[in-house]
Amino acid sequence: MLSKGCEQCAKGGKMVLFVYGYCDQRDCFYCPLGENRKNVTQVYANEREVESDDDVLAEAERMGALGTSITGGEPQEAMAKTCRYLRLLKDEFGPDHHTHLYTGITGGRENMRRLAEAGLDEIRFHPPYELWGDLHGTEWEEILYVAREEGLTPAFEIPGIRAEPEFTAFLDEGAADFCNVNEFEMSDGNYRRMQEAGFELREGHMSAVEGGHDALEMASHPNVYFCTSVFKDAAQHRNRLKRMAKRIGREFDEVTDDGTLVYGKTAESADRLADLGVPEEFYIAKSEHVELAWWLLEEMVEDGDVGRGEIVEQYPTVDGTVVERTPLA
Repeated sequence: MLSKGCEQCAKGGKMVLFVYGYCDQRDCFYCPLGENRKNVTQVYANEREVESDDDVLAEAERMGALGTSITGGEPQEAMAKTCRYLRLLKDEFGPDHHTHLYTGITGGRENMRRLAEAGLDEIRFHPPYELWGDLHGTEWEEILYVAREEGLTPAFEIPGIRAEPEFTAFLDEGAADFCNVNEFEMSDGNYRRMQEAGFELREGHMSAVEGGHDALEMASHPNVYFCTSVFKDAAQHRNRLKRMAKRIGREFDEVTDDGTLVYGKTAESADRLADLGVPEEFYIAKSEHVELAWWLLEEMVEDGDVGRGEIVEQYPTVDGTVVERTPLA
């Protein structure tokens, strides 16, 4: 059974708020952060660089966010910033805007209290790999109960390096509500370190690691969820783009299954399109061109009513990255 945070993520409804790129756990060979996110103080809401609180709220509105995941780096190393954003989101979108946070440190009772008071709903702990199997009787066991006492839902989120029964033991004991196991992956940020540690890509896969499905045996527990790399791309990321595209798309934009927007672009004037009888809702004049329904433009070019143009496919993100241009002539 998925947690509320995971349900929203699967729908593409979770905004990812990257608050702080520094982390004291410097020897994690599997850390996936790329150079643009590692050891930086720049905040990102999804892919948008955040310069003001308005940027965070605008990105949440753009995608119709149901909730927000707080990540880093280590969010607990920037508590004032993390708590400020939590309060901002709860104040703007209300108590139903679900928030969860990823952390690789315990933090202690004071941090748990501050996070809960700021509006955090769920905290997902990632203990250092070298401690797996020896967490009972340590601060990692204690913080689960402390977090719950302070009003948070405690959970684990770990990479699927191997199956570790101690995590399911914590679930059975009622210390944690669930454990998410992410398929073990290589990324641009960790590829060299992963190879040095003896890991290789699974044949036929772009990122999944050979042996990364060994942790699947943990998923027989009802409160363990194994999150595959395919699911992350096909469901989480793609559904987020779809949500965004449907919200910002114009009447004539086509939303693809990949969550991109497709439209036509021509140098013809708006007056020319009006003379051809194109309804106003099917085009919009820009400073140096006109954008319109791609299928209308294609038809008009084929009929010789319009000289040339192109079909544009782009992401609905704030930077509007173009995926493909198809000339029409």
